Amino acid sequence: MPTTSASPAAAAQRRRSRRKAAPPRQPWCCSFGLDPLAAASRSPLPAPPRAKPQNSPPLSRRIRSPGRVSPIDDLSAGGFARKSASARLSSVSECPPPALPRPPPPPPAPAVEKATLRLRLVDKGVVMEVDEVERVRRESKAVRQALRGGGGGGEVAVEGRVEVEAFREAVEMMLEDEDEAASMRRLARGGVARAINVLGVSFSLMFDRGVNSCLKYLEAVPWDEPEEERIKSLLSQHSSYEAASRNLLARLQPQQSTSSAELVIELIDSITKGTNNNARKELRGLVNSILSNTSIYIKGDKELDKESIYCICHSCLKCLMGLFEESSDLVHADQTIISVGKGSLERIYKQVEDLNWLLQILIDRQIGEEFVDLWANEKTLSNMHERMSPMIRYELSRISSTIFIAMGSGKLRCTGDKRFSIFQVWFRPMLVDFGWLKRYPKGLNINTLEEGIGQALLTLTLKQQQVLFMEWFEAFSEQGRECPNLMRAFQVWWRRSFVRTLGSS
Repeated sequence: MPTTSASPAAAAQRRRSRRKAAPPRQPWCCSFGLDPLAAASRSPLPAPPRAKPQNSPPLSRRIRSPGRVSPIDDLSAGGFARKSASARLSSVSECPPPALPRPPPPPPAPAVEKATLRLRLVDKGVVMEVDEVERVRRESKAVRQALRGGGGGGEVAVEGRVEVEAFREAVEMMLEDEDEAASMRRLARGGVARAINVLGVSFSLMFDRGVNSCLKYLEAVPWDEPEEERIKSLLSQHSSYEAASRNLLARLQPQQSTSSAELVIELIDSITKGTNNNARKELRGLVNSILSNTSIYIKGDKELDKESIYCICHSCLKCLMGLFEESSDLVHADQTIISVGKGSLERIYKQVEDLNWLLQILIDRQIGEEFVDLWANEKTLSNMHERMSPMIRYELSRISSTIFIAMGSGKLRCTGDKRFSIFQVWFRPMLVDFGWLKRYPKGLNINTLEEGIGQALLTLTLKQQQVLFMEWFEAFSEQGRECPNLMRAFQVWWRRSFVRTLGSS
């Protein structure tokens, strides 16, 4: 049958085709990474002699390559055994020679140690290290002197009490190329106190650029008194920088010799000529603080010029007399009481205030005895007192009150004749005006006034005291408490005169 005859032929053809099939290509397993395409391009190696087939199953093979052993699995499949002997590759011919190991990199060169400057604050125990040695050496004379002859860095000790932040600021100024405006802004951020500290550090390090910057900044800003004292101390310790600090010294030292006493006289004269009462009162307080015994403003200066002050007193008295005469000229012949207008009244108040103030200055400087003569000789003004309105004339008694208090306390040490003359002229007006002084004291202490009048009376002779005490007794009997209370002084006078005389036991 044709079907039967075709079957054996087809089977034989299949067997022949299986025998002629080429063995499968072995996979690349060299550990050196040889490119398989490059290996295939080479001329094929002569095939080894075929080995006779064996009945035992195929074994796994290994390709030995230098430095590594990699397994190759059995690749037989589909019932067809691969002939491994024909696929063997020679490890010597297929693998390239091993690459030589790279030589190790050379060891790094030893680092060259960088020069460092150590700035040590002795008082604080702080050390600041600076790398830019040459920059600091160039800016600071003190560092150059300390490192003279030595190469590289070193250590420089900074003596004295130095603030750490100010020291750091000064060193940073050395390391920065700043113009004058930038240095001023830097110092302004820290304020006056920090700038003074930086100035002290710059002086210590002989850092000229820092000194100049600090001096220019301090010359342009205000300071308070403690800061002023610190600046004075620094400038006095470093007089070699006097040329650089000339502008700053102009704010601390007068450029021409002017006496403070002479200036005070000008101030006093200016106040007496002023017209604003409130301003004059404030300025009098200012001058009083300058002239105070505990004041620091004229310490070591000479005393005030007495003649200049008395010249101002004469001017004020002349003006006061002119105001009273002007008022009396406006009064009709039949008018017994002189009254003045508001304008004239204010001017009289002003002159009396000025005279009282000048008198107090003279008393405090212990040169007021001549004023007693000056006031005792104003008999014309005393005579006009009786005709003046009480609201005006009691201002004259205000000047007399200052004299009586000073005499009673021993601050005015006049001769007996001068003391009696002042009582002869101004004691009766005081008895008349005392009630007005009590109602309008304007800072006057009435008890002190009564004590002062009584003690001043007791410095006179007993005969003079008798005349004045009898006058007081009569006035007090009529006016009562509108007169000063001199009873204690009266009792002392009576006891000395009639009870315990010098010759009595």
